[in-house]
Amino acid sequence: MAKDKSKKKSSASRTAAEPTKPQKQETAAQTTGRYLVLMREGSTKSNVEALKQVAGMKVASSSDFKKNAVNMETLGGAQAMLFESLNVAVVDAPPEQTEALSFAISTDNPILAMEPERVVFAIADATAEYLRGYRDAVNHLTDQVLGQAKEEVPAAGISESKLTWGLQLTNVNLSQFTGKGIKVAVLDTGLDLGHPDFAGRKITSQSFIPGEAVQDGHGHGTHCIGTACGSLKPKKLPRYGVAYEAEIFAGKVLSNRGSGADGGILAGIDWAITNGCVVISMSLGAPVGVGEGFSPIYENVAKRALSVGSLIVAAAGNESSRPNRIAPVGHPANCPSILSVAAIDKKLRIASFSCGGINSDGGGVDIAGPGVDIRSSVPRNKLYREMSGTSMATPHVAGIAALFAQSDPTLRGFALWSALIARAKRLNLPSRDVGMGLVQAP
Repeated sequence: MAKDKSKKKSSASRTAAEPTKPQKQETAAQTTGRYLVLMREGSTKSNVEALKQVAGMKVASSSDFKKNAVNMETLGGAQAMLFESLNVAVVDAPPEQTEALSFAISTDNPILAMEPERVVFAIADATAEYLRGYRDAVNHLTDQVLGQAKEEVPAAGISESKLTWGLQLTNVNLSQFTGKGIKVAVLDTGLDLGHPDFAGRKITSQSFIPGEAVQDGHGHGTHCIGTACGSLKPKKLPRYGVAYEAEIFAGKVLSNRGSGADGGILAGIDWAITNGCVVISMSLGAPVGVGEGFSPIYENVAKRALSVGSLIVAAAGNESSRPNRIAPVGHPANCPSILSVAAIDKKLRIASFSCGGINSDGGGVDIAGPGVDIRSSVPRNKLYREMSGTSMATPHVAGIAALFAQSDPTLRGFALWSALIARAKRLNLPSRDVGMGLVQAP
């Protein structure tokens, strides 16, 4: 967002085989009136039949569209859209039908869980507005056992004439890897397809926002794609992109006003997984309250992504006002199976806006990336701009994940996650704020 795993089990971290009743929201989160429904893994036909029989719904499926590129405008009056690779449906139906689904949740039914669909945002530029058990165990061990070995990366006197400070402190400039052969999906506000720094690149694009093309009318998406996958030799220095030979999948899940909903994000994840994207970068989200748990449906989606070799990387959020207030990691980055990214500045301090791992029920920070005064691409005619936020830190991690994935074909899913945090540079900051430390290129 730009302001722009021990296996301890809780009631919110059930497996896909265990039913979960709709969860009461503990914050004033914005919702759309639609619902997300988690279905049992297995036959698409049986899941479609369950939605039809239990609630009498007309159901569309992502497989009705080529490579699951769902056109949200051509659902033909369907009341439910089933994303097959995720086994999740988005339901828009009268109360009596959604109530029927809620009553049907059980271990004997394909319907496992249900929750309200949230509104999510690409938070505005910070310069303008200024595995849970596994993670906790690793962070505790690192803080306690390796505390004396923490070190800082030299940050004084960095010149950005050729490379941005973020690429230098993450050692991207020293890496032999380019992201070649790796598919990276960035789910955001789209991409300026005519930006000169992306000329000649292999780009697959899809809009999941009704009435809007992929062309980025906001700027946030182009900036994030630029950091993750920007050019080796941009039209104007410094270089700002990490995986400059990665194959770009630009999914527009946020509108030109910078907002969207869970359904569009899930459509984007389904599309990315179907197309074999190894990394899925999401600089978006919604705030959660202190003590609020994570979404069981998103957690199941993230687990399923890991199981097929796709790693979801997401921004921790920008709601903090340090040192006075540390806000909890936002949705959906607070899911234990989503790699949550915090932001640091060039002096290796935690960014004042960066959310922290203060909720015990999920919501930890896993890793940190450069996120203050980050130069990257924006739509024409401006071409470049500095922005700040966990939105800017996230694509640093996503691009570096692509370098790791290129370096070793076995690094997929959770193995890729493990490689990222194992290589991270320890900082003189608590794990609550930066997880295992600053991401480092292979």
